[in-house]
Parts: sequence; structure tokens; C-alpha cells
Amino acid sequence: MAERIEVDIAGERMHLLADRALFWPARGRLLIADLHLGKGDVFRAAGIALPSGGTAHDLARLDRLTAATGADELWVLGDLLHGATDHARWREGWDRWRDAHAGLRIAALRGNHDRHRDAAGLQIEALGESMADGDILMRHDPCPDPSRHVIAGHLHPALRLPGVRRALPGFWLRPGLTVLPAFSAFTGGQIVEPGAGDCFAVCVDGHIAMVRTGRG
Repeated sequence: MAERIEVDIAGERMHLLADRALFWPARGRLLIADLHLGKGDVFRAAGIALPSGGTAHDLARLDRLTAATGADELWVLGDLLHGATDHARWREGWDRWRDAHAGLRIAALRGNHDRHRDAAGLQIEALGESMADGDILMRHDPCPDPSRHVIAGHLHPALRLPGVRRALPGFWLRPGLTVLPAFSAFTGGQIVEPGAGDCFAVCVDGHIAMVRTGRG
């Protein structure tokens, strides 16, 4: 197992990273999906007892990823937030992290949880529902496009392997569509069934491995 796997997506060399991120070297761009900032706060406000620190852990992972890749840009493919930002405890940590990365361009596409994003004042570039770059279309919803390869999130794909007790998050690579795993460590996965021509790269304990499971 490795820390990254190099793949070709629509003629572009990209890296699948074990820490649930995609790096596009030609653009200096790190892509993640489903960061879900403040998800723990939302659950605790609803009376569900959860430990704090989830956002700090995810931001520490982003520290390592930006340093390891030398990325100039961070793009979040939807669900940057999980809920309202008022009085949320994670905001102080985010503001410190953003100030420490003032030179990093951060752009976020709109996801289904992002209704408070534009008014949150997170010092990011708020994009619409999709953005095209050459032969690639980035969006939150993994809906295929007839003219471009789509890179998306939303599904939180996970794969169940024989002999492994828990489903493993990872990248679901399909003809014309690449679905990123949820970046947030505090986010469940949706078990998927890869089809013919699909591949799945599982992420586990800081490693990544390609599993070819497509069925004919």
C-alpha cells in the first residue's frame, strides 16, 4: 500500500491521496469534498453527546496535505459547512487556520449543506454549483455530464471488502465520473457497488490501495 496513487483523469495526471484528497499537479490544486465544518456542533446542539476536536483534526490533516503537495489552491467540492456558523465553537479554529494560510486560494462549490456558506465570512471564494476546467467539470452532485469528466463528492463512497469488518472510504472511479471520499473524519460512508469498468481506491490508516472490483 502507498500514500498516493497516480491516475489519469480526462488526460490529466492526478494523485489520489491516502488522506482522502485529490491533487491536480498541473493546477497546483488540492481537491476535497464534504468537509462538513461544524458537524459536531450541530449534533451536540441537538443533544447528542459527541467529543469535540473533529474540526481541529480535519484542519491538521489539511495542514499536512498542503505542505506535502505544495498546493497553491484548495477547492472544496461542496458541503464545506454542515450547518449555521453562529456561536459555533469551530469558528475560532477555522479563523486561525485561514489566517495562517492567507496565501492559499480557497474556493468552495455549493453543496446541499451549504445554505449558510455565503454569509459565513470564511475568507473563501464562494462558487456556484459547478465549475468547468478544460475537459473536467467539478461539482458536488455526482451527476454525469455528456461532454466532460465529472469530479464530485456528496456520496461519501465506501467499499466493503471480504474479511474486513468495516467498510472503507475511498475514491470511486467510473467512466466519466470520479467520486471523492468524504474528507471529514466524522462522516459516515455510503457503501457502493462498483460496476463493470469501475475501480475503487480504498483509504485506510494513512495508506491507499486500488481494488478492481467491477463486475462484467
